[in-house]
Amino acid sequence: MRLPAVFVALLFLVGCAVNPVTGERELSLVDERWELQTGEQYYAPLRQSQGGDFVLKTELVAYVKEVGQRVAAESDRDLPYEFEIINSSVPNAWALPGGKISINRGLLTEMGSEAELAAVLGHEVVHAAARHSARAQSRAVLTQSAVVLGGIAVGVATEREDYASVAMLGGMLGAQLITQRYSRDAEREADYYGMIYMHRAGYDPQGAVDLMESFLRLSEGRDPGFMAGLFASHPPSRERVENNRRTLADLGAGGEVGRDRYQQAIAGIKALEPAYEAHDKGRLALQQGDHEKALARAEEALALEDGEPTFHALRGDALASLGRYADAESAYSSALARDESWFYQHLRRGMVRERLGELSGARSDLRASIDRLETAEGHYHLGNVERASGNRQQAVKHYRTAAQSDGDAGRRARQALADMGVE
Repeated sequence: MRLPAVFVALLFLVGCAVNPVTGERELSLVDERWELQTGEQYYAPLRQSQGGDFVLKTELVAYVKEVGQRVAAESDRDLPYEFEIINSSVPNAWALPGGKISINRGLLTEMGSEAELAAVLGHEVVHAAARHSARAQSRAVLTQSAVVLGGIAVGVATEREDYASVAMLGGMLGAQLITQRYSRDAEREADYYGMIYMHRAGYDPQGAVDLMESFLRLSEGRDPGFMAGLFASHPPSRERVENNRRTLADLGAGGEVGRDRYQQAIAGIKALEPAYEAHDKGRLALQQGDHEKALARAEEALALEDGEPTFHALRGDALASLGRYADAESAYSSALARDESWFYQHLRRGMVRERLGELSGARSDLRASIDRLETAEGHYHLGNVERASGNRQQAVKHYRTAAQSDGDAGRRARQALADMGVE
């Protein structure tokens, strides 16, 4: 269904804005308030869902924040920029609207200098500053309008509010914003102005060329799992390498490279790559049903670094899969003693405590999990705890929330409601 020409013209008249980075006028059906609210709403939950914040090396976190803020200070747009490291081996980085930026631990080990880090963070700063997610959302609004146009008023204020509420249905907007593939124009803008920002901040823009060449080599020689991160949404190409070379020629080489400083900053996680590799292999073994192998990999990782909470969580998962629930509870407690910020360890300890009949402790853990990230699994198991405690109304409430999911927890929640005679 095509939009009426008059309606399209009206959209362009009332929905144009100036790109703060390029100075060009472009379609925008969402405003800055939407950007700030969206970034604020989804930043923490998305980090939770992808592995939680990296907490083992606080000095590395502080270093990345410092480099990020140094580059963001040169942005053409004043936003509340934030930078965090996600504890995942997948090489990835992303930006939410409003300046909320994350980089994965696994990407940090693929780079060689502070200038390369500045290039990555500068690229993401441009995505936020140039309103690329807002631009993509505006296109989605137009697509959606083809479906819902017949049922809405043409009044501009109401129309934009209606589209925003439709886009937010299901709570999937945040995940869509960080997994979307930007347009080629948006990627060109992020590459070009990202180099300008890092250059203004005093870094050698050669770092952006080196970075893109490295990414191109990695994309040509790694497995699809590796490509599922940064390269899925920011695919490197020979064209992007050559574009960066031309920008370098315009800007001129020179500035800080920071190779030694960067290598010193990441030395801790580089030394622990064998431990994280063992952890990742243990996770894969769990998925494949080899619980003994998963336990062995967890023990291997812990022998190399006892302070990493995710290694203890893996050990707890393996023990729980083997039916050793008391030992699993102890492992999750060890994980939580090292980091209480990630939802997963609360969820898993709550689940084994439910198994062990420790209803009060299970309730506390599951509530803590949901406070950090709402999951169907968390609500389902909290429903079980409340049902076992005789709190029928609370059980139904949590089962109904879980039942909205299409996954296994949703199916089990719907069955629980049926068993209780609740429609």
